[in-house]
Amino acid sequence: MVYLVICTVALVVSALTLFSGFGLGTLLLPAFAIFFPVEIAVGATAIVHLANNIFKVALVGRMADMKTVLKFSIPASITAIAGALLLNYFSNVQPIAEYGLAGRTFSMTIVKLVIAMLIAAFAVLELNPRFEKLSFDKKFVPLGGILSGFFGGLSGQQGALRSAFLIRAGLNKEKFIGTSVVSAVVVDVFRLTVYGVTFFSKNFEILKNQVGLGLITAAILVAFLGSFIGSRLVKKITMRTIQLIVGVLLLLISIALGVGVA
Repeated sequence: MVYLVICTVALVVSALTLFSGFGLGTLLLPAFAIFFPVEIAVGATAIVHLANNIFKVALVGRMADMKTVLKFSIPASITAIAGALLLNYFSNVQPIAEYGLAGRTFSMTIVKLVIAMLIAAFAVLELNPRFEKLSFDKKFVPLGGILSGFFGGLSGQQGALRSAFLIRAGLNKEKFIGTSVVSAVVVDVFRLTVYGVTFFSKNFEILKNQVGLGLITAAILVAFLGSFIGSRLVKKITMRTIQLIVGVLLLLISIALGVGVA
């Protein structure tokens, strides 16, 4: 069941993410959070996200506008570190409440509440049709890097903000896609570095004991396949219906995380 859920999400979303307004991490993080502690889910999602983005760099990276990449990625890398460190801090805080239900004990923690609120916020954006038209002047590209990097490090939710700030950077469609992919790789490298030396390394046994390594490998491979399909077949797609479904699912996941069920 765990392989079916994770791999299906990775395949479908990676096929759409090359051209959509949301990223692979938007749905893959909640999917991982169903089966892993939320801080491990963020790290696992980041690994798949980075591997998939490196693959996408091979497909479309040559189209990136490196001047814009530098303006966006330098501040994004710094704040990604800050966000990842804050996630590590929250993950070490003791549960704020525990309760029993149907013979099971559930815990409400700071890290779950923070991630739940962020996921809920991005879900609201997905459900709001005005967000499709949200964009910022190109002079705000560094600010976009700051915000996208921070939330990417804290929760893995960075794609929507990155798209909003880069869409008006004076880039054509091809350069926009290439620039977004390269910028995402930079953020992933820096946040994964922090994850690796903080909570991810000490919880490595969780991944091994719950067949996480095989699961991550499978997710990476099907994400590669999805990106390849997307680069070949998806030239122009209306994402509104998908965004509505995504928004509703994210709201449900955020509620489950917030009350400690997930």
